[in-house]
Amino acid sequence: MKQFWKEFREFIARGNLVEIAVAFVMGAAFGAVVNSFIFDIVMPPIGKLVGNVDFSNLFVVLGTEKYPSAEAARAAGAPAIYYGHFINNLVNFLIIALVMFLLLRAVMRMRKPKEAPAPTTKECPYCKTQIPIGAVRCPNCTSQLA
Repeated sequence: MKQFWKEFREFIARGNLVEIAVAFVMGAAFGAVVNSFIFDIVMPPIGKLVGNVDFSNLFVVLGTEKYPSAEAARAAGAPAIYYGHFINNLVNFLIIALVMFLLLRAVMRMRKPKEAPAPTTKECPYCKTQIPIGAVRCPNCTSQLA
């Protein structure tokens, strides 16, 4: 049992797991900010432009009842299609996808490509074996190298 807890502590302490946990928490916080941005800042002007429409209140009841709002239909448990909520979530997704794309693009530009290490060996032109780059004579075939 002692070995189990030791392995578990090592697993938890790994850098990757901690980084994933931090990324998850940051992603949740970012999602809350984006949700607020969409529902409180982006969608009201779009609704105003298309004729004073509150997208979160767009719905179609799958029955004969009439409800004054999506909230009332939800409270009554009426079967309905809440397509306004879907539109809000679609815009939300598109903005998050755009921000993630721009973020990853910026990170990739900041990363410098790894330079290939300088070669430490060369090929003997006579026997085709790998020899140290500074060699003047091949240790395998004893040929004099230029």
